[in-house]
Amino acid sequence: MPPDTPAGADLSTLASLRRLLPYVRTALPRLTAGLLSALGASLAALAIPRVLERVVDGPLTGAVGDHDFSVLIWPVLIVLALGVAEAALILLRRTLVMFPGTRVESEMRMAMFRHLQDLQIAFHDRWPGGQLLSRIVGDLGLLRRWLVFGLLQLVVSFVTIIVGIGILLTTAGWLGLIYLAGAVPVTVIAFRFSRRYRVVARRSQDQLGDLANSVEESVHGIRVLKAFGRGRDALSSFTGQAEQLRQTEIQKATTQSWMVAALQLIPEATLAISLVVGTLLVVDEQITIGALAAFFATAAVITGPVIELGMTLSMTLHARTAVDRFFEVMDTPNLVDDPTDPLEPGTPGPHGSHVHLDDVEFRYSDATTPLLRHIDLELPAGTTTALVGLTGSGKSTLAMLVPRLYDVTGGAVEIDGVDVRRLRRADVRDAVAVAFEDPTLFSASVRENVLLGVDDALPAAEKEAILHSSIDVAQAHFVYDLPEGVETRIGEEGLSLSGGQRQRIALARAIAPRPRVLVLDDPLSALDVATEEAVSARLREVLTGTTSLVIAHRPSTVALADRVAVLQDGRITAVGTHTDLLATDPHYRYIISTLEDDAAEHGVGRLAEDDAFPECDPQDVDDEARGARL
Repeated sequence: MPPDTPAGADLSTLASLRRLLPYVRTALPRLTAGLLSALGASLAALAIPRVLERVVDGPLTGAVGDHDFSVLIWPVLIVLALGVAEAALILLRRTLVMFPGTRVESEMRMAMFRHLQDLQIAFHDRWPGGQLLSRIVGDLGLLRRWLVFGLLQLVVSFVTIIVGIGILLTTAGWLGLIYLAGAVPVTVIAFRFSRRYRVVARRSQDQLGDLANSVEESVHGIRVLKAFGRGRDALSSFTGQAEQLRQTEIQKATTQSWMVAALQLIPEATLAISLVVGTLLVVDEQITIGALAAFFATAAVITGPVIELGMTLSMTLHARTAVDRFFEVMDTPNLVDDPTDPLEPGTPGPHGSHVHLDDVEFRYSDATTPLLRHIDLELPAGTTTALVGLTGSGKSTLAMLVPRLYDVTGGAVEIDGVDVRRLRRADVRDAVAVAFEDPTLFSASVRENVLLGVDDALPAAEKEAILHSSIDVAQAHFVYDLPEGVETRIGEEGLSLSGGQRQRIALARAIAPRPRVLVLDDPLSALDVATEEAVSARLREVLTGTTSLVIAHRPSTVALADRVAVLQDGRITAVGTHTDLLATDPHYRYIISTLEDDAAEHGVGRLAEDDAFPECDPQDVDDEARGARL
């Protein structure tokens, strides 16, 4: 899960936003040009009141007989030119910033996706998918809008206000001071608003991520919800979360509305006071009518950015929160990384690769005690070893140490004499393939799913042969009957297929790269007896020369192995053939008895009765069962 303390909470808004610099550096020239264009448009707008002052104090307020409207030609042309320049600069700003803004968003999105792909499995075990989705889609979209609009508007607003007030102070005297006095409460309100709004904006975006995660879970689990009639419960939970988000959005909107109201009221009140004072000054002939008109025209140009300050500030604070959430993921270190001085993979022997787990220990980061302790296990080259143990004993975790999906916290996993931590991850994954019990397929064709781990550089004919050979071994011939054969696109996660069909495609995918080491986490659990026997027979053929570790959840899976390793209380307590262990190890006999019971319940094949408990006392099994229950 995301950390309890929000990332970046100890940074100022400026320091937090400054972290974007490496991503926007290439876009800075065009963003800067866009900013200058926007500033030019703002300065053009501020120049128009100065022309109006000359016009009002000239022909418009002179004696009736002195009215010479021909002198208006140049002021009108100047105002027209300034207006056209302002419009052209605004258009130029939009043209300049739109392309680099989308480029920055795309590059940040790709960088985050690469980092997510690179991070260790333990990270993804903790973080909900909805939170990651909201960051990589929603937050980065918000950042793009802020870069191309919010940031420029914020800078232009501040510059316009500062330059405008400077003009008022130098040309309007007391009126300028009155307007400046009104800017003081605006500054205080804006500062207090930013402190309150930042907290509620972060809460809103986090709650939006939680809501997205609820949608993702409900969609993925829709079959379970429908099967158990729990749609109302899911809706109730979703409604509660949506209501929390609604309340937060109301609080956010309320905070923003007070800010906008204050920013609207204070400048308007300032202008009202200025109108009274300005009229008196004109009567006393301390300023001209043209100067008063220019003051209000300039104030009108400044008031717009002041009123918009609430929106741009809230957008900036949203962007700051998006930056914090982005770097909350990007700053997570990859604990399963390539070594700084990688070694070359070891050379397989004549019978294949040799795997050795040497005094291995593993503990999850949030656990106080190790799950696995002092694991010593040899996987001889070209052999198949079945790993058995009671539920929760750590079998799958141990298997994931071989392809380095998790890193050992003690000891070493060696392939052909080389610690996997000293190898590049790409070299480890080239050498080791995995088929999971619960297979994940991608929204791509059958061909793309099966050939996922095959070298793209191979000739097309060779890849075609690998494809059909792997399908044949996995007994996945059903793919040829799909609407477009192997080119048929599989739906999301392959849910349009049965469990057994998904497992067979996943098994074909694991076999296709012809790995040196194959890890099978009970990949046949969803198959019927006849199909399992056919797959097992073909696996025996293709596993020749491949070192395999098979997680056994059923007796029929044990039959696939040359050797069996027993995992108990985080240790390997026995290694031997199935027959030897049945004769010598009571715990193994108990495990097999539970596997037999589970197999019977699910209607799958059992080991032959003579092979199950040769020459063993049933009392041993009963005693072991009682001990396990205790």
